[in-house]
Amino acid sequence: MTKKSKAAIGAAAIGSAAIAAALLYANKRKKKEEPKPTVPSGEKPETD
Repeated sequence: MTKKSKAAIGAAAIGSAAIAAALLYANKRKKKEEPKPTVPSGEKPETD
């Protein structure tokens, strides 16, 4: 292997790890942002 091919393999590994981390972070944020259930109109929340 030449130095260029080793560098390309290293860059690809770093790039794919960065993409995987970004996807995991996006999924984690998406789960946190789920809206909380709202109270039906006209009913008190204590009547559940």
